[in-house]
Amino acid sequence: MRAKPRSSYGSDTEPGSANRTFLIGGHVLNAPKPVPGLYLVATPIGNLGDITLRALETLAGVDLIACEDTRITRRLTERYAISAELKPYHEHNAAMARPKILERLAQGASIALVSDAGTPLISDPGFKLVREASAAGHAVIAVPGASSVLTALSVAALPTDRFYFEGFLPARQVSRRTRLAELARIDATLVMFESGNRVQETLADLAEIMPGRDAAICRELTKLHEDIKRAPIAELARMADTLETRGEFVLVIGPPHKDADVMTQHDLDDLLRSSLARESVKVSVAHAVELSGRPRREVYARALELAKEARGDDGED
Repeated sequence: MRAKPRSSYGSDTEPGSANRTFLIGGHVLNAPKPVPGLYLVATPIGNLGDITLRALETLAGVDLIACEDTRITRRLTERYAISAELKPYHEHNAAMARPKILERLAQGASIALVSDAGTPLISDPGFKLVREASAAGHAVIAVPGASSVLTALSVAALPTDRFYFEGFLPARQVSRRTRLAELARIDATLVMFESGNRVQETLADLAEIMPGRDAAICRELTKLHEDIKRAPIAELARMADTLETRGEFVLVIGPPHKDADVMTQHDLDDLLRSSLARESVKVSVAHAVELSGRPRREVYARALELAKEARGDDGED
């Protein structure tokens, strides 16, 4: 009989699966194997000391840790002397790796899913695995902990009763500005990620599309060089040239001010004409609604009129 091919995700009898311990302050602690299932384990976003005791016990006890980058997760497991097997699971190999993880779950394995930093599934792959594991009847357990979204919200000094998480904005300026114009209509604090090489351009776009709002730039949260700047978005945009762009950024933009002045018709027309010369009607209207304090229906109707004027279209045959 031909031997059954061995899964690249191994089996529960592989070396190291029985060494379920972790180290804290020089003390070796035992970690019982968790009940079979998929564990979504939050990991630190910078400071490795932010891991929870439950997360350490889970990572040390599972049969396998599925992670975005084994090199990054290994820094955490080595810090706490965890010997669980690491296997990559990321957007590029998910289609091939997911069936193997599901196979292991079906065999009774306990598997942890971690991202490079923070809470799994928040702006990273994993929801398909959770969906298929749940559909197959496997337990899916969250082990909560660090999140850059919640960390940024807590230190931004902005309203948190309602917030909207955007993730990363589009890289291309036209697409980014269109998306920001859509986000400007949301009456809530906005949270978004941005890379260092685009953060200055994004601040400039924000200053034009949402100029009246308060904001916070959160860089390298929980790390040695953590830096948080709080100011009106227009002021932050003016400071952009002096901004340290190395590191990871979370931008928090406050909601529109409730007491914003209503723009005069003359100023509204000037704003729309200027915007329509560069942007689409959709983007121009969203921008004008944000700045003018006037109802969207009114602004949209006026934008159509001005767009016709600009084209020389008087509506006659």
